[in-house]
Amino acid sequence: MTTTYLLAVDAGTGSGRAVIFDENGNQIASAQHEWWHKTDPRFPGSMDFDVEGNWALLSRAIRQAIAEAGITAADIRAVSATSMREAIVAYDRGGREIWACANVDSRAVSEVRDLKRDFPGLESELYAQSGQTFALGALPRLLWLKRNLPDVYARIDRISMLSDWVLARLSGVIASDPSNAGTTGLYSLAKRDWLPEAMAKAGMRDDIFPESVEPGTVIGRVTEKAAGETGLAPGTPVVMGGGDCQSGAAAIGVVNEGDCAVLGGTFWQQVVNVGLDVSDPSMDLRINPHVVTGLNQAEAISFFVGIVMRWFRDSFGAEEVAAAGPGGDAYRLLEEKAAKVPVGAHGIIPVFSDVMHYGNWYHAAPSLLNLSIDPEKSGKAAIFRALQENAAIVAARNLAAIFKLSGRTPDKIVFAAGASKSAHWSQILSSATGLPVVTPVVKEATALGCAAAAAIGIGLRRDFVEAADGWVRWDRHFEPDFAHKAVYDEAGERWARAYALQRQLVDEGVTTAMWKAPGL
Repeated sequence: MTTTYLLAVDAGTGSGRAVIFDENGNQIASAQHEWWHKTDPRFPGSMDFDVEGNWALLSRAIRQAIAEAGITAADIRAVSATSMREAIVAYDRGGREIWACANVDSRAVSEVRDLKRDFPGLESELYAQSGQTFALGALPRLLWLKRNLPDVYARIDRISMLSDWVLARLSGVIASDPSNAGTTGLYSLAKRDWLPEAMAKAGMRDDIFPESVEPGTVIGRVTEKAAGETGLAPGTPVVMGGGDCQSGAAAIGVVNEGDCAVLGGTFWQQVVNVGLDVSDPSMDLRINPHVVTGLNQAEAISFFVGIVMRWFRDSFGAEEVAAAGPGGDAYRLLEEKAAKVPVGAHGIIPVFSDVMHYGNWYHAAPSLLNLSIDPEKSGKAAIFRALQENAAIVAARNLAAIFKLSGRTPDKIVFAAGASKSAHWSQILSSATGLPVVTPVVKEATALGCAAAAAIGIGLRRDFVEAADGWVRWDRHFEPDFAHKAVYDEAGERWARAYALQRQLVDEGVTTAMWKAPGL
């Protein structure tokens, strides 16, 4: 009996990769290539997505993964795609890409301001329907296109998300799924379909939306052209995937209402599955459609957590980097020292990411407050511990806001992605939240969730719930230390007071924000 293999194509912020899984969710092979998003020198804040160059990298990754797996192209029964969210691609009537931007594109600063001024109330009205603000939305970017590249805007026949673009390259079919399309701010949470009237209300074209298709739906088959480029077999089913965060959540068992996860990567995403009727009157939280039909996710994002740790390693961890050697883990050596520092890290207050304020989204200048000139109390180990604790404290405060909104507290938090490899950090998160924390065996889950969509498409799995039941395996379990929680609660109160004053310094022009949403 031959084994069935599934291909997941993941177009991330910093790289594209191809990952092959077997029918039981075991990773068989993968290949990855880094990419960079170039700024158009004419347009400050622009971050273009290179469709030709990056498709070549993805095609090469697919060929390499097939070769590494030692299988034939015909052994791959289905392919799906996942990607960074918010990134959009525009196509002409012939299905050719005419413009594309990455998720980090921030060129539409003036457009955000103008939309807020010219259409007062539109952002809050659309938030109530879509769960999104203008901060990362497609409406300001499309208005920017209309103003700055009117010829391109006039030629748009369809837009799609980046994961949809991968599938369009494979099958020739342009369609979108709720989980990724939902991040445009032009998509209804309740109806799980596009909101063309959102464009019309801003005086823009409302005829550019593709069909909305649920994840796990076969939309087409690999074309002869795509087969020649990727090494896949012509006719292989192409299955709708979804956004990276929601796909990853599904792959770690966050598939039922009330389930909760913290995804600890470059950004930390705190997500809780909620019903279709949940909205946030304060506009502090983001609400996205899940890949699981009938569920949304309330999401809070902590900015640059992984980047802050890398900054600290690169700036202060030369000794650990040298000791770890090539390919070694300097973080582990820093953490071993930090673990000996008392809980609370001698009162150090890191100021990096704020809790989520989606409607007024900016962060204070990066800072470390309340340092001592005692090297034991404010040395490398103490600061590293303070950074780890602060990430968990901010996550706990974000999650508390979601639990209050949804009216329910989960029985556990699933901790995944890079930070979850640290048992020390997992324990800190458990104590800071007061909830048990579990870590899955597969911590980099985005591609696995994408493979689940492929499996659903060809009938190997009924839905994401069944895929999670069959594929998710748990690694470790952590229980909260409530004595430590009391320390973290008090530290969180001090941090919140200090952070408010640090934001005030940004408001007064004394310091520079770590990040500001376009238009603020």
